[in-house]
Amino acid sequence: MKTTLETTANPSPEELTFLAERLTAFNDGDVGASERKALAVFVRDEDGTVVAGISGYTAWGWLYVQWLWVDERLRGQRMAGNMLDAAEQEAVARGCRNAWIDTFNPHAAKVYQRQGYQPFGTLADFPVGRSRIFLQKALPGPD
Repeated sequence: MKTTLETTANPSPEELTFLAERLTAFNDGDVGASERKALAVFVRDEDGTVVAGISGYTAWGWLYVQWLWVDERLRGQRMAGNMLDAAEQEAVARGCRNAWIDTFNPHAAKVYQRQGYQPFGTLADFPVGRSRIFLQKALPGPD
């Protein structure tokens, strides 16, 4: 088979879907079905505008919080903790036993640690001058 190598900053959605489907099929055969399911938590103001939120997913018995954002006006009011509580409760209902999150913001890392997350790894200079911190937490069993 003759092949070519292409590098692009603009992959098509179809090509990305193709890769995701192939990797998912491989992983399912290798370690079992992930049962990946999106999970989001939103905080809305009186007009219905999102003022804080979490986006992530559950898979293989883990909650992964990919994005967590709180509007500046709501910071310092335990909004991140409340959203994490809600996401963790949903994850437990889905059968998850653990959660992980990462950040390169030292303040956010402290917030997550107050929530019970413990660091398990770092990448120095990601971005330059900071460290990306990876944190995990054991979730309670279902009630």
